[in-house]
Amino acid sequence: MDDELPPYLVPHSQEPIRILYRDAHLLLVRKPHLLLSVPGRHPLNKDCLVTRLQQDFPGASIVHRLDLDTSGIMVVPLDKPTHAHISRQFQERLVYKQYEAVVWGVVEADSGEISLPIVCDWERRPLQKICHETGREAITWFEVLERGTDRTRLQLTPQTGRSHQLRIHCRELGHPILGCDMYAHEAALALSPRLLLHATELGFTHPVTGAWLQEECPADF
Repeated sequence: MDDELPPYLVPHSQEPIRILYRDAHLLLVRKPHLLLSVPGRHPLNKDCLVTRLQQDFPGASIVHRLDLDTSGIMVVPLDKPTHAHISRQFQERLVYKQYEAVVWGVVEADSGEISLPIVCDWERRPLQKICHETGREAITWFEVLERGTDRTRLQLTPQTGRSHQLRIHCRELGHPILGCDMYAHEAALALSPRLLLHATELGFTHPVTGAWLQEECPADF
C-alpha cells in the first residue's frame, strides 16, 4: 500500500568487532555502537554481529543481545553444547553483567537499587513501560562513579535482563541516559549524539573447564 511506512534501515557501523577472548568453545567480543546483534527483518538489515563473526567462526551463535545503540562486551558460543550451557546460566541469573552509563543531571545518592516491574507497551512497541500489575520483576543496582555539573556517570548492575531495563530504570530514577532516543527527554537526548550506555564486564562459568571466566571492556565515552 502507498501509505505504508518505509522500512527502517539500520546505519551500517564500519567499526570492527574486537575479540577480547577466544578459545575453542566461545568468544568474548566488543560489539560496536550501531551494530545489530542479530539480523533485522528487512533484507538490507542483515549485517550484524553474528553474521560478521560467522565468516571466520561458522559455529558462532547468539545467546544474549545488546541493543543496536548499546556497545560493549558479549559472549558468543561456537558450538551447540556451549550455547545451551551459557543460555541456562542466563536463565538462572548466574551471569554477572555490569554496564556504565552517563545520565542526565546529578544523582544525589551514591548507590541504590531500582526495583520496578517492566512490561511491553504494546501500543507503542518496541517501547517498554513500568506496570505493577502485569510487569515482570526487574532489578538494577546503581553506583555513582563520577558527578559533573549536568551529568553523572553510573555503574549499573542488572539483576534481571528485561528489554530496555537500564534505559527505563534510569528514566524512572529521574536521570535518563544521555542520547537515548526512546526514553530520554529532549534535554538529555541533545547532550549526546549516541546512547551513552556500554556493557563493561561479563562473567560466567566456562561450560567446559568449569572455571569462572570474567572479562572487562572499558567504555570509550
